[in-house]
Amino acid sequence: MSGDRDRLKRAAALYALEEIEEGMVVGLGTGSTARFLIEGLGARVAQGLKIRAIPTSKATALLARRCGIPLAGFEEERRIDLTIDGADEVERRSLDLIKGRGGALLREKIVAAASARLVIVVDDGKLVDRLGERTPVPVEVAEFGWQATALALERLGSVARLRRCDGGDPYVTDGGNLILDCDFGAIKDPAALEREIALTVGAFESGLFVGRASAVVSASEEGIEVLERDPRRRR
Repeated sequence: MSGDRDRLKRAAALYALEEIEEGMVVGLGTGSTARFLIEGLGARVAQGLKIRAIPTSKATALLARRCGIPLAGFEEERRIDLTIDGADEVERRSLDLIKGRGGALLREKIVAAASARLVIVVDDGKLVDRLGERTPVPVEVAEFGWQATALALERLGSVARLRRCDGGDPYVTDGGNLILDCDFGAIKDPAALEREIALTVGAFESGLFVGRASAVVSASEEGIEVLERDPRRRR
């Protein structure tokens, strides 16, 4: 089954790759779907496409360098033309997202906020009627006092679990922080919850990406579907 999902993710990533044009500054996401995009982009760069890319994680930066993609940082580029990334859940109606299972949600949101367009690539299994149906909301938190932060997040209605590596040690982000995976169940008002988490002391950022996706490219066995967000829903 994972092979089928990878095939669909690759199809969505390669379709979205056509959005990238000469001279763009491109944000590169993190995770399995982003890997397919980076490999495809590397092939286009090798054929002569001139772009600069801002990665959302150390792993993405390493892969991009291996693929020959020129990298930049915010000290050089303040504005990103287009970011292409994956997502863990996409709400069909609103195109609001849950992201962060790859552990880079803080950097991903910084890059998304600086982007003129954010295009999300997924297989159709990531589409849901309501966020939180299948996936907890990752929250990047300070290591100091994370237990108190977890309690505060549980008061918002979640079950908060510290993310751990396979060996049992706490997962540490590129920024040196921890991640709490917070199960809220189906989320009635993602925008309100995103604001409440943002006000929680010790929480740096959540994996709720509300009103940020410009479009979603979804691949299924029937082909590619492009979902565009209603501009009236912009924040």
